[in-house]
Amino acid sequence: QVQLVESGGGLVQPGGSLRLSCAASGRFFSINGMGWYRQAPGKQRELVATITAGGTTNCADSVKDRFTISRDSAENTVYLQMNSLKPEDTAVYYCNALIRATWRSNTNQYWGQGTQVTVSS
Repeated sequence: QVQLVESGGGLVQPGGSLRLSCAASGRFFSINGMGWYRQAPGKQRELVATITAGGTTNCADSVKDRFTISRDSAENTVYLQMNSLKPEDTAVYYCNALIRATWRSNTNQYWGQGTQVTVSS
């Protein structure tokens, strides 16, 4: 069974930094894209950043100059470095991955359990 396990959330003051990690575990054939989404109270889940298997990245305009997504394909792990955090970045952050269980199977989408990021003084 494939699992995505996130870590690195917490409470940080405005202007501070956090680094989120998400590791994929279990048995699978390959991981295609990976990414981060977030959901603030009362709002819909929104895309933060994605990265393809080839390393091409995409970031939401609201975080483009502050957040950086990266991945370690050997460790099946994706990271989100968040700098210059603002109160409006407060949300539950979810890891997402597109995974093929076997060489013959389709790509399925998996989600982590979410990690809380709170930006407050």
